[in-house]
Amino acid sequence: MDYAATRSRVEGYFDGTAKTVWADLTSDAPVSRVRATVRAGRDRMRAAMLDRLPADLRGCRVLDAGCGTGAKTAALALRGADVVAVDVAPGILDVARRRLDPALADRVTFRAGDMFDASLGSFDAVVAQDSTIYYATADLAAKLDAWSARAPQVVFTAAPRTPLLMAMFLAGKAFPRADRSPAMVPQDPARLARLVRGELAVIERVVSGFYISTCLELRA
Repeated sequence: MDYAATRSRVEGYFDGTAKTVWADLTSDAPVSRVRATVRAGRDRMRAAMLDRLPADLRGCRVLDAGCGTGAKTAALALRGADVVAVDVAPGILDVARRRLDPALADRVTFRAGDMFDASLGSFDAVVAQDSTIYYATADLAAKLDAWSARAPQVVFTAAPRTPLLMAMFLAGKAFPRADRSPAMVPQDPARLARLVRGELAVIERVVSGFYISTCLELRA
């Protein structure tokens, strides 16, 4: 699917089928063993991404692209950043608003819509955890370049091209279901690096049960 179709499917899934699941997954609520591994993996990845940014972000404007239920948004605001927290799913964004400490509210602007929207302005950094994993390589490279033109540092995640993930990706294409999650598109960092204009570096791969993701950083 092209970018617009993929974005529409992501919005429909996270604002409908997955809203309750993701609210529970990103809380302290009891979850299954499988989901517990995903929760642990996401926590480790969030920490790895935040480690790429300064501990003191006062005076910095940061885009939390695909902010989900807002854990990273809150962490960035605690460091003093002015955060623009964007998510394509309004229902998920409502959860983030409710969870945010009111003491941090003046540092956070929530926006429902396209995380790549140029009208959001320029930033000191962009962070995008597991929100860029659904897009084809050429589409992703173009969007990363657009971000890089407005921010000197972009920290994001990609699904690695492992045999297991490639098998899952191909199986998902062969047996589509309207209510299943949008398919991750495994990426080859070397190929992606050839398509973007900045310097792309692999930072860390996190593997935790069913959670497998790679942190990458693009610098203008």
